[in-house]
Amino acid sequence: MFVAAAAAATASDASAWTRSGAVTGLRGTTSFGGSGSCSGGTCAWQGGGTGPAGNSWSRSGSASCSAGSCTRQGQGTGPRGHSYSYSRTVSR
Repeated sequence: MFVAAAAAATASDASAWTRSGAVTGLRGTTSFGGSGSCSGGTCAWQGGGTGPAGNSWSRSGSASCSAGSCTRQGQGTGPRGHSYSYSRTVSR
C-alpha cells in the first residue's frame, strides 16, 4: 500500500516551477524534488531524490525546438551510482 504526499508546485513566473513530495510504502519512504524553467525556446530542469535505504539519484536535462526540430538531452546518476546520459532529436 502506498501513501503519496501531494506534490507541491510553486512558480515565481509562468516559466519556472518546483516540485517535491514523498511516497511511503512497505519498505519505507522515498522523497523527491526538482525544479526547472523555460526561456527563449529552451527549457532546463534538475532534480533527484532519496530512497528508503538512503540511496539517492539525480538528473538534469534540457530541451529546445527550432525550425521544426526538437532536441532533448540530459544526464543523471542512479541510486546505485551508475551514470547515464541521453540525447534525442525529433523532426516534424
